[in-house]
Amino acid sequence: MEIYKETNTDASKEFEKLLKNEISKTKDLVEGKIIEGTVTKVGEKYVWCHADGLKSEAMVDINELKTLGQENKLKIGEKIQVLLERIEGRDGEVIVSASKAQKIKGWDILVKAYENNEPIMGKITSKCKGGVIVEHIDTGSLMFCPGSQISDIPIKDISHLMNEPQKFALIKMDKVRGNACVSRRQIISSGKKEDKAKIIEKYKEGDIIKNAVVKGYSSFGCFFNVNNELDCLVHLQEISYSRINHPEEVFNIGDKHDLLVISVDKEKLQIGCSIKQLSPDPFEKISNYKLNNKYEVKIIKIMDFGAFAELEPGLTTLLHSSEISWTRKNVQPKKFFKVGDKIDCVITEIDKDKRRIAISYRLTKENPFDKIEKNNPVGSEVNGTISSMNEYAIYLKLDDYEIEAFLHFNDLSYEGVPEETAKNYKIKDKMKVKVLEIKKDSQKVRVGLKQTQKDPFDYFSNKKVNDTVTVKVLSSDNKGLIVQPEGSNMNLLIKKSQIAVSSSDARPSRFVGGERIDAAISELNMEKRKVSLSIKLLEELQNKEAVSKFSSPLSGKNLPFSSLSDKLSNKKAKK
Repeated sequence: MEIYKETNTDASKEFEKLLKNEISKTKDLVEGKIIEGTVTKVGEKYVWCHADGLKSEAMVDINELKTLGQENKLKIGEKIQVLLERIEGRDGEVIVSASKAQKIKGWDILVKAYENNEPIMGKITSKCKGGVIVEHIDTGSLMFCPGSQISDIPIKDISHLMNEPQKFALIKMDKVRGNACVSRRQIISSGKKEDKAKIIEKYKEGDIIKNAVVKGYSSFGCFFNVNNELDCLVHLQEISYSRINHPEEVFNIGDKHDLLVISVDKEKLQIGCSIKQLSPDPFEKISNYKLNNKYEVKIIKIMDFGAFAELEPGLTTLLHSSEISWTRKNVQPKKFFKVGDKIDCVITEIDKDKRRIAISYRLTKENPFDKIEKNNPVGSEVNGTISSMNEYAIYLKLDDYEIEAFLHFNDLSYEGVPEETAKNYKIKDKMKVKVLEIKKDSQKVRVGLKQTQKDPFDYFSNKKVNDTVTVKVLSSDNKGLIVQPEGSNMNLLIKKSQIAVSSSDARPSRFVGGERIDAAISELNMEKRKVSLSIKLLEELQNKEAVSKFSSPLSGKNLPFSSLSDKLSNKKAKK
């Protein structure tokens, strides 16, 4: 290595000057900024450009330049603006981007226009969800224009606006995401704003506008054109005193109507109008109707929760689904009525403050629970048809009544397992049952089938505890004996512990079935329908009776030798 100690030579000074010049250029290069490079070479896929301060030439994709419309830059010596992404990449190359440079440059122009509230020139290039895409003519930046901001009037076809240069107003910019939102409507309306303000000053609340023309409608109201100089809205609630679903039920495009001005907003340059307030309020005639009286109404609208009806045109009432039927729950009004039906109803509520009228359809019919309580009170029998079943009960549609009665499986029969007995019945089977309970408040009727039959438990009605009954052994198992009293269909259990007094004899296996034996009643409760039998108790009663019966003549003191010891004692004493 050769070391130069002499630095005052002309060559050293020239080298120092050149080195400082290169270092100063390198300091001006900052990643993330736009720089200008000169094309030095054009290849098939890339162009090479040089910028002062760079260690090497940067490559730019030719397709990127063509996409940006810069085909004229593909010549040696042309200047290209690029974004310096990396001064030195992983492999030591310079990384630049022409498209990002144009986007940043375009974004800066848009930001400046937005801050100065200046319009920009653009053209609609395509449609998208919710609006259209607008291209900035100067920079090629893409922006979004909502459908509501395309024009001040509804437009179905925008083909005449496509790719046409026109002014747009920047209404929103997201600097973080780099998104811009523009409005063509604002440009159009700004020219009309001053004129519209003068027009609005002509109107005041209470004015009547003659022959306004229906221009369009939506779900919330109808739009009218006033004297070809102003558009106004009549809200859905201000169209009619009657309930309507959509303005198209009442209006046609081009119809003429008189309007009443009900509001004037000079800041928003809007006026609100009403049609229904030009006619008398039907609710003022509510004094002609009385509570709890029956009137004919016309169904005008059916909902899931009820139906709306008219007492007279404009005077609307609500028939709630709970007031349609006495017996059915979760009623679907559309299964009972259709629009246009005329039915009788009773007025149940009139609220003048809330302008609300409630009516009832079921009150025009006799309450079936009053009817059944009168004609078939508790204890009487009634016919019915099985309408449905579940895991524990049967529901009967009672003849002559719109009532479904409740029949629990336990009330089907006095004998057998209730769930097994229920399998003998199916839907549409008819049966005669006894009314067990009527609850008008909760609208329920409970019935029973076994109550129409003779109660086997009546066998014990004239018996009491300790009485003896003769039974037939049906079967035996480890638990005891299954027996049936003579003259009864009841099956009873004699427990193993109650078969005999002696534990050695208390064996169920002693019985094979068919034997006739006697047993005593050990427990009897007619209210709870509970009875227990015991052979052991019968033996104890018989033994007690035997001891009681024969204790006097057979007592030990009355036997022939009962006084022998006393006589011997007396004889010894005499000696």
